[in-house]
Amino acid sequence: MASTKENSPAEIEIEKLVYGGDGLGRLDGQVVLMPYVLPGEKISFRPQRMKAGLLKGTQVEILHASAERIKPRCEYFMACGGCHLQHTGYAFQLTQKLSILRETLRRIAGLEYSEDIAAISGEPWAYRNRVQLHFKAGTCGFYKAESHAIQGVSHCEISAPLLNEAIGKINPAVKKQEWPDFLRSLELFTNGTEIQVNVLESNRPVAARFFTWLKELVPAIAAGAIEYEAAGERFRISGGSFFQTNRFLINALVNEVLGDESGEDAIDLYAGVGLFTLPVAKRFQRVQAVERGATAFRDLEFNAATAKLINVSAQRAPAEEFLRELRTAPAWMVADPPRAGLGKEAAAELLRLKPKLLTLVSCDPATLARDLKTLLAGGYKISRLSLVDLFPQTYHFETVVRLSFGN
Repeated sequence: MASTKENSPAEIEIEKLVYGGDGLGRLDGQVVLMPYVLPGEKISFRPQRMKAGLLKGTQVEILHASAERIKPRCEYFMACGGCHLQHTGYAFQLTQKLSILRETLRRIAGLEYSEDIAAISGEPWAYRNRVQLHFKAGTCGFYKAESHAIQGVSHCEISAPLLNEAIGKINPAVKKQEWPDFLRSLELFTNGTEIQVNVLESNRPVAARFFTWLKELVPAIAAGAIEYEAAGERFRISGGSFFQTNRFLINALVNEVLGDESGEDAIDLYAGVGLFTLPVAKRFQRVQAVERGATAFRDLEFNAATAKLINVSAQRAPAEEFLRELRTAPAWMVADPPRAGLGKEAAAELLRLKPKLLTLVSCDPATLARDLKTLLAGGYKISRLSLVDLFPQTYHFETVVRLSFGN
């Protein structure tokens, strides 16, 4: 058996992919996690100890390649940290994500889910409507994997065409005198015709004249909020408000979340700018939309008013606080929490209220499994489980779970 001595060459076979994009293998009883490998591949590497029982490796050599391995489309793959799976085809990416979801539910929730999981997917390239660009010493690009070092880029294969046009113009502009050397990060968000620019990190305030100059370089840049059409609705999105990043699958996500639900009353927890709220209000007589973020809440109110949805009541509050004050459950409730999930308090309040129909939307399978373990133990059953692949070429994915109580 190969030695586990740190930095001594070793060989292993990769068993599977795990959430995070790494391949998992074993060396002398210790787990080895390795990026950019595939199940069934035999590799040589130098192990580095991360913690007890866990190794990572450097200087990887593929001794036996998987038949699923392909040439990455992007020249920056493995240097830029944005993508994790370009070394395999998209169909295989989907099968791996489905396996990871099942394994996560089994490991964390103790749930052996044997039913079909619907896989909802779309165009796997040029789908992103939002990117974050980082700047340092005349370089414009994305963070390298597990680092704040910057990989310079002139384009991004998974980003929308208008964003690529902007990246191509901004890349050489960072070397010009007009570019502020104290600006560290910008976010670009597009609706397909306009680009919203948000400062994410800067060592001091950025003068208005910079944005005037930048708009001369990138005419599509808009001032302030932009409008986004999706799911048959029009949404105002202000800087700092969250909105889904896959321009091809927003409608499919909304359709999956809503299903064929309708009735008297509904609650949309973690409502954001109202992506689910507005279409839900066309199906239910009364809708309460709950959002804690100030900017998103203002957009939510504006969007509901602009759509003339008088049956929508928007409330600014943390979901836990709102649920604590709620005395009776609605006919249907949807919750789309951040990556941290519902958490103990919100899950406990849901079990107190016991809405008959509850739909969870999650961008992290581990926190989803934790929340499901609580809800299933409290009497809920899964009626449908789906994976919506909003993030092709990366390890991320969205999960939609429809739950029912008392059936």
